[in-house]
Amino acid sequence: MEPPIGLLLLRPIPRYLQDQLNKRFTVHNYWIYQNQPELLNSISASIRAIVRDVKNPVDANLIDSLPKLEIVSNLGVGVDRIDLEKCKQMGIRVTNTPHVLSDEVADTTIALILAALRRIVSANRFVRDGQWVNRDFLLTTKV
Repeated sequence: MEPPIGLLLLRPIPRYLQDQLNKRFTVHNYWIYQNQPELLNSISASIRAIVRDVKNPVDANLIDSLPKLEIVSNLGVGVDRIDLEKCKQMGIRVTNTPHVLSDEVADTTIALILAALRRIVSANRFVRDGQWVNRDFLLTTKV
């Protein structure tokens, strides 16, 4: 029987995701170890996957220390701070979540445009400061 797949988790993730990973892999929570080089030395032969976010680099040194690494999964849109050239040389797949935020960014952009045109923040401050008792709030730009 093949040994369980080792997964190096570089940062905490939501509990429900960690629980799912724990069911299928031997998960090593990298961030909790004081001596991370020692940890890598002791588990390097079992690690076939890395899960990371934008804050954690996956550089040539880390890749070289994991000879069986097959995939780097980035929990984010970009692939910044991943040595893509090294991954390509070693045949390591790199995944990310492209376009996961596209709709949200568009929605937020529209919300900010409306807030600016309608002076929502100023109107909110006007009401909260009780200024509405003494005077009217000026009309805003038509959308």
